[in-house]
Amino acid sequence: MHKIHFVRVVTVIILGVWLGSCQNSDQEYSPKPRGFNRIDLPQHQYQPLANNHPYSFEYSKEAIIQLDTFQKAEPHWIIVYYPKLNTRIQFTYKPVNNDLGKLQNMMGDAAKLAFNHDKKAYSITDKILTTKSGKRAVIFELEGEVPSPYQFFVTDSTKHYLRGAVYLMTATENDSLKPIIDYMKVDSRHILETLKWQ
Repeated sequence: MHKIHFVRVVTVIILGVWLGSCQNSDQEYSPKPRGFNRIDLPQHQYQPLANNHPYSFEYSKEAIIQLDTFQKAEPHWIIVYYPKLNTRIQFTYKPVNNDLGKLQNMMGDAAKLAFNHDKKAYSITDKILTTKSGKRAVIFELEGEVPSPYQFFVTDSTKHYLRGAVYLMTATENDSLKPIIDYMKVDSRHILETLKWQ
């Protein structure tokens, strides 16, 4: 008797679950759209670079200055590193010494380094920026899954040449890192606007 009662209860439960699932089958379900983690960005605040280089500029108070430890690094190659954003701007400096051929080679190398990303970048634009102080810089903006979405160089064409490249150290799609990329563009522009040759 108890066994029959138990079978009836189980049958009612199964029937209820089955009917409930049948009633919901007419509803359409769609997957959640993919979202990105929220990125809290610090305010843009700046400080002067120490005067032990042939150039100076204002850089972010969120960043620290590191010497470039690359094996072929030359004097005055530095990295402006953002620990909270895991991002950096790598600066390579070269004296021009009134050598127009050398300058042309350096500018050609800068363009080559930017366009080396053409396999992963779906857009590469280059433009000339004239700063408030009259300096002219060439800027490369790259879109796509590239490690360096923003690069630039500036020169006085006789004595100094400085190249900068923003590197994202996080293995995440660049669409999700767009706020950081935009933040770094603002800081890079500020560096160019405050750049002075020593």
